[in-house]
Amino acid sequence: MDHSTHRTGTAHGHTAPVQGHGHHGHQEHGGHGKGASWPTAVKATLHCLTGCAIGEILGMVIGTALLWGNVPTMILAISLAFLFGYSFTLFAVVRAGLSLKAAIKVALAADTVSIAVMELVDNAIIALTPGAMDAHLSDGLFWSALLGGFAVAFVITTPVNKWMIGRGKGHAVVHAYH
Repeated sequence: MDHSTHRTGTAHGHTAPVQGHGHHGHQEHGGHGKGASWPTAVKATLHCLTGCAIGEILGMVIGTALLWGNVPTMILAISLAFLFGYSFTLFAVVRAGLSLKAAIKVALAADTVSIAVMELVDNAIIALTPGAMDAHLSDGLFWSALLGGFAVAFVITTPVNKWMIGRGKGHAVVHAYH
C-alpha cells in the first residue's frame, strides 16, 4: 500500500509493512532529498508534547502538593513525562496490531530523543526562571514557568523531530504502523 496519500497529508512515498514480515521502520528518508515536512514534524512534536506535558504536570502537581523538595519533584515529573510520552505511542501501535514487545521497541525508537530534548529544555527553563522552583501550585509563576518551558521546548524540539523523521528515525518509525 502506498503512503503517498497518508492521513497526515504528507508525501512519504513509503510502502506499508506487511504484517508478520518483521519490517519495523522506514528506510532512510535522506536518499530522496526531501526530508520531512514541517507539518509532519509539528504533528510529531505535538504528539510527544502532549504525553510529556501530562506526565510532567502530574509529577509537578503531586510533588508540590506533597511538599517534596525540588529534586524528588523533578525526578517524578521527568519520569512521568517519559512514561506518558511513551504510552501514547505504545497504545497507538498496539491498536495497530503489534505485540506488546514490538510496540515497546517502536515507542522507544520513536520517542526517546524527542522526549529527552523536550524534558531537558523544559526543565532548564523552569530551573533558570528565578523563583519558579520554589513557587506553589497557586502561584502564577509556577504555571507560567511550566507552560513557558513547554512552549520553548516545542520550538526547539520540532526541528530535531523534522531532522530525525527526514532520516527515517524518531516518529518516522511509527508511520509504518498507521
